[in-house]
This record gives sequence, structure tokens and C-alpha cells, in this order.
Amino acid sequence: MNPLAEFNQATESEALNLVAPCVAIPAWAENLVAARPYSTVDVLQHYASQLTLDWGRIELNQALSAHPRIGEKAQGSGKEAALSKGEQSAVDTQNSALTLALAQGNAEYEERFGRVFLIRAKGRSGEDILAELHRRLNNSPAQEEAEALEQLRQITLLRLEGVFAQ
Repeated sequence: MNPLAEFNQATESEALNLVAPCVAIPAWAENLVAARPYSTVDVLQHYASQLTLDWGRIELNQALSAHPRIGEKAQGSGKEAALSKGEQSAVDTQNSALTLALAQGNAEYEERFGRVFLIRAKGRSGEDILAELHRRLNNSPAQEEAEALEQLRQITLLRLEGVFAQ
């Protein structure tokens, strides 16, 4: 059976277990599960994307509770930790200069914005992430909240895509 068919036919609890690791926002997963069945993965992805458009500061802070700092390995053995580890795999933790620069940038970001720096790491090198971190430090708080929310949407939808990949 394909992943979408399994999701559509799963119990509510089983379906939630499949999509909840995509983002630590329970209402998003609950709404996605409640709208089953989906005719195609594209329809599911579109609805999932629509659900992210209502996210604001509360949801951002809720989701950040499950995200490690860039350059730090996720703790634990859960699905979210495994996803974070995979997404950050291009960050070369053996490069001590990069690791130090990311740690300093993270500290500066947290001091300025009061939260962990969030970026879609998949497909980006550590140097690319560091450059984005430095660029985003120049954002106003409102601009940065909007950028962090967009990054959260991208991370969530990429993770969801992985759940339903064949």
C-alpha cells in the first residue's frame, strides 16, 4: 500500500504519529489528520501549506521548542531529532572555525531576537547558513519573525514531503 493510502486509512492516532514529527504544532497535525481522506499527495501538501499560513509568534515559539541550534546536534532519539540530524548533516561540525562562528552567531541572534535562529538547513552548506544568519541579524524584529515563520513553513513541508515519498 502506498503511504497516502496508509495515512488515509490509519486510525487518528496512527495518522498523527506519521505527521506530528513534521512540526511541534499539534493543531497543525490535528487539522491535517481531520481533513482526511486526501485524493493525492499534492492535495494533502496544498492543504498542509494552507494551514501554515495562519501561523504567528505563538506557533513559532511552540515549534522552536523542538529545534536545536544550527550547528548543534539534536538531542534524543525521537523522529523530530532524527529529522533535524539529517537536515543539518551538511553542516561540517569538524570545521572548528565554522562551528565557533555559528555558535557566536547563534548567541548574537538569541540576544537580539530572544529565540533560536531557525533556517531550512536542507540543501545548504554550513557557510551558506552562516551567511544567512549574518544577513538576518540586520532584520527588524517584525522582518525576522516573518522570515523565521517562512523557514518553519519550508522545513515543515519538506518533512511532510518525506513522509509521503514513495
